[in-house]
Amino acid sequence: MTLQIHLTRQLPGTPEEAFDAYTDAGKQKIWFGILDEEPGIVEIDVDLRVGGKQTAVWGPSADMLFRETQTFLEIDRPHRLVTESSGSSPDGETMTTRVEVTFEEKDGGTLMTVTQSGFPAPELRDFFATEVWTGAFARIEAYLTRERGTLPSPG
Repeated sequence: MTLQIHLTRQLPGTPEEAFDAYTDAGKQKIWFGILDEEPGIVEIDVDLRVGGKQTAVWGPSADMLFRETQTFLEIDRPHRLVTESSGSSPDGETMTTRVEVTFEEKDGGTLMTVTQSGFPAPELRDFFATEVWTGAFARIEAYLTRERGTLPSPG
Protein backbone atom coordinates (compact mmCIF):
# COMPACT_ATOMS: atom_id res chain seq x y z
CA MET A 1 0.00 0.00 0.00
CA THR A 2 1.30 3.43 -0.96
CA LEU A 3 1.38 5.94 1.87
CA GLN A 4 -0.06 9.25 0.71
CA ILE A 5 -1.72 12.45 1.86
CA HIS A 6 -4.47 14.44 0.21
CA LEU A 7 -4.95 18.00 1.52
CA THR A 8 -6.82 21.09 0.38
CA ARG A 9 -6.79 24.77 1.28
CA GLN A 10 -8.94 27.64 0.04
CA LEU A 11 -6.65 30.54 -0.92
CA PRO A 12 -7.34 34.13 -1.90
CA GLY A 13 -6.68 35.07 -5.52
CA THR A 14 -6.99 33.45 -8.89
CA PRO A 15 -5.56 30.06 -9.86
CA GLU A 16 -2.91 31.98 -11.86
CA GLU A 17 -1.85 33.97 -8.77
CA ALA A 18 -1.73 30.85 -6.59
CA PHE A 19 0.13 28.81 -9.22
CA ASP A 20 2.70 31.58 -9.68
CA ALA A 21 3.16 32.03 -5.92
CA TYR A 22 3.85 28.29 -5.65
CA THR A 23 6.25 28.07 -8.63
CA ASP A 24 8.03 31.44 -8.97
CA ALA A 25 11.41 31.53 -7.19
CA GLY A 26 11.18 35.20 -6.22
CA LYS A 27 7.70 34.78 -4.76
CA GLN A 28 8.71 31.59 -2.94
CA LYS A 29 11.65 33.38 -1.32
CA ILE A 30 9.15 35.84 0.15
CA TRP A 31 6.53 33.39 1.39
CA PHE A 32 9.02 30.84 2.73
CA GLY A 33 9.91 33.32 5.49
CA ILE A 34 6.77 35.46 5.63
CA LEU A 35 5.64 34.08 9.01
CA ASP A 36 9.09 33.78 10.62
CA GLU A 37 10.13 36.13 13.40
CA GLU A 38 13.80 35.55 12.62
CA PRO A 39 14.88 35.43 8.98
CA GLY A 40 16.63 32.23 8.03
CA ILE A 41 18.36 31.01 4.91
CA VAL A 42 16.24 30.56 1.77
CA GLU A 43 17.79 29.82 -1.62
CA ILE A 44 15.51 28.78 -4.49
CA ASP A 45 16.12 28.26 -8.19
CA VAL A 46 13.32 27.26 -10.59
CA ASP A 47 13.47 26.00 -14.19
CA LEU A 48 9.71 25.70 -14.79
CA ARG A 49 9.47 23.32 -17.73
CA VAL A 50 8.82 19.60 -18.06
CA GLY A 51 12.13 17.96 -17.16
CA GLY A 52 13.30 21.14 -15.42
CA LYS A 53 14.12 21.29 -11.74
CA GLN A 54 13.40 23.41 -8.74
CA THR A 55 16.05 23.39 -6.06
CA ALA A 56 15.38 24.80 -2.61
CA VAL A 57 17.68 25.09 0.38
CA TRP A 58 16.28 26.55 3.59
CA GLY A 59 16.68 26.56 7.33
CA PRO A 60 17.36 28.66 10.38
CA SER A 61 21.16 28.51 9.98
CA ALA A 62 23.92 27.15 7.72
CA ASP A 63 24.28 23.98 9.84
CA MET A 64 20.50 23.29 9.92
CA LEU A 65 19.53 23.25 6.25
CA PHE A 66 16.82 21.29 4.48
CA ARG A 67 17.30 20.58 0.77
CA GLU A 68 14.76 19.64 -1.87
CA THR A 69 14.97 19.07 -5.59
CA GLN A 70 11.74 18.76 -7.52
CA THR A 71 11.76 17.53 -11.10
CA PHE A 72 8.77 18.81 -13.08
CA LEU A 73 6.92 15.88 -14.68
CA GLU A 74 3.74 17.68 -15.79
CA ILE A 75 2.91 21.38 -16.01
CA ASP A 76 -0.54 22.66 -16.93
CA ARG A 77 -0.44 26.30 -15.80
CA PRO A 78 -2.46 27.37 -13.84
CA HIS A 79 -4.36 24.15 -13.16
CA ARG A 80 -1.95 21.32 -12.33
CA LEU A 81 1.65 20.56 -11.48
CA VAL A 82 3.24 17.14 -10.92
CA THR A 83 6.76 16.71 -9.58
CA GLU A 84 9.10 14.10 -8.21
CA SER A 85 10.46 15.53 -4.98
CA SER A 86 13.76 14.39 -3.47
CA GLY A 87 14.65 15.96 -0.17
CA SER A 88 17.02 15.72 2.75
CA SER A 89 16.87 16.99 6.30
CA PRO A 90 19.78 18.39 8.35
CA ASP A 91 20.34 14.96 9.93
CA GLY A 92 20.95 13.41 6.50
CA GLU A 93 17.65 11.55 6.14
CA THR A 94 16.45 11.44 2.53
CA MET A 95 13.11 10.78 0.89
CA THR A 96 11.66 10.82 -2.62
CA THR A 97 7.94 11.30 -3.21
CA ARG A 98 5.53 12.24 -5.98
CA VAL A 99 3.65 15.53 -5.53
CA GLU A 100 0.56 16.54 -7.50
CA VAL A 101 -0.82 20.04 -6.93
CA THR A 102 -3.99 21.40 -8.48
CA PHE A 103 -5.41 24.93 -8.48
CA GLU A 104 -9.17 25.21 -9.00
CA GLU A 105 -11.24 28.39 -9.11
CA LYS A 106 -13.79 28.17 -6.29
CA ASP A 107 -15.91 30.62 -4.27
CA GLY A 108 -14.05 33.70 -5.52
CA GLY A 109 -10.64 32.23 -4.73
CA THR A 110 -8.58 29.15 -5.45
CA LEU A 111 -8.84 25.68 -4.00
CA MET A 112 -5.28 24.31 -3.81
CA THR A 113 -5.15 20.53 -3.51
CA VAL A 114 -1.99 18.55 -2.78
CA THR A 115 -1.64 14.79 -3.16
CA GLN A 116 1.78 13.50 -2.10
CA SER A 117 2.59 9.80 -2.30
CA GLY A 118 5.48 7.46 -1.70
CA PHE A 119 6.21 8.16 1.97
CA PRO A 120 8.47 5.46 3.45
CA ALA A 121 6.75 5.50 6.86
CA PRO A 122 3.42 6.58 8.38
CA GLU A 123 5.23 8.96 10.75
CA LEU A 124 6.71 10.92 7.83
CA ARG A 125 3.36 10.99 6.04
CA ASP A 126 1.69 12.33 9.19
CA PHE A 127 4.42 14.94 9.74
CA PHE A 128 3.97 16.24 6.19
CA ALA A 129 0.17 16.29 6.61
CA THR A 130 0.14 18.11 9.95
CA GLU A 131 3.26 20.29 9.79
CA VAL A 132 4.87 20.67 6.36
CA TRP A 133 1.84 21.30 4.16
CA THR A 134 -0.13 23.11 6.87
CA GLY A 135 2.81 25.51 7.17
CA ALA A 136 3.21 25.88 3.41
CA PHE A 137 -0.51 26.61 2.95
CA ALA A 138 -0.42 29.24 5.74
CA ARG A 139 2.63 30.94 4.20
CA ILE A 140 1.19 30.95 0.66
CA GLU A 141 -2.11 32.30 1.99
CA ALA A 142 -0.30 35.06 3.92
CA TYR A 143 1.69 35.96 0.79
CA LEU A 144 -1.39 36.05 -1.47
CA THR A 145 -3.35 38.05 1.11
CA ARG A 146 -0.55 40.61 1.34
CA GLU A 147 -0.11 40.79 -2.44
CA ARG A 148 -3.82 41.41 -2.88
CA GLY A 149 -3.55 44.38 -0.51
CA THR A 150 -5.93 43.05 2.10
CA LEU A 151 -3.30 43.20 4.84
CA PRO A 152 -0.66 45.85 5.42
CA SER A 153 2.84 44.88 4.41
CA PRO A 154 5.14 44.13 7.33
CA GLY A 155 7.78 46.58 8.15
